[in-house]
Amino acid sequence: MKRLFSILAATAILTFGATTLVSAQQDSAQAPAATEQVQATGDQATADQAAPAEEAGIHKELKTKFIEGSAFFMSFIFIALIFGMAFTIERIIYLNLAETNTDKLLEAVEAALAKKDLEGAKEICRNTRGPVASIFYQGLSRMDHGIDVVEKTVIAYGGVQAGLLEKGLTWIGLFIAMAPALGFLGTVIGMVQAFDKIQQVGDISPTVVAGGMKVALITTVGGLIVALILQLFYNYLLTKVEGILNKMEDASISLIDLVIKFNITNQK
Repeated sequence: MKRLFSILAATAILTFGATTLVSAQQDSAQAPAATEQVQATGDQATADQAAPAEEAGIHKELKTKFIEGSAFFMSFIFIALIFGMAFTIERIIYLNLAETNTDKLLEAVEAALAKKDLEGAKEICRNTRGPVASIFYQGLSRMDHGIDVVEKTVIAYGGVQAGLLEKGLTWIGLFIAMAPALGFLGTVIGMVQAFDKIQQVGDISPTVVAGGMKVALITTVGGLIVALILQLFYNYLLTKVEGILNKMEDASISLIDLVIKFNITNQK
């Protein structure tokens, strides 16, 4: 079920991103033709100016800047955002499903162990989702080997669960690093284009320099914005992982205390 939610979320993000990207590229390709038609007919220009005024909004503005910043480089930045958000949403869903009411679980396990019902305690852990319940089950499954084995099992399996919680965070970190790098790459290429135009014209004028500078600045801004968005989610995910890990450690210590308290390790 967790994998299904994650796949659906990632698919939705990728579909939305691909649709927006294609729409922006189509607008970029149609922009020169639209400009020629507006300049050809005065009355048509007046009618066409009213429609964009009605459609003005943040979505329209973003699409315009996307096109002005060179659709080629902005596409890579946007792809980094899409994949970064896909991994982010998958991790948010996974971590939310991994959260467990440890106090309630400990009370149920303690009640079962107090009755010397080891199988009942294991059944409670088996029917509870989350890494804490999984660690409890692994520890309880080795009760007949002694407290030392139980403790080592809890520690070892806790490390496995910690790795699962942190899975995918490195990919988000990768896209956080890639987004501004792609933006700076667009900046450098925009500056190269500006100097090429200056060389062709043979004169430094604001009109010649402005085009390349605009592409350079927009790609830089785009990359930084994407990195900031992903960084916020990344820090949020780290906070959730740390919170779950702390609960896992506290609950594991409590489980060992319960095993010692009720002396269940002597049972087979």
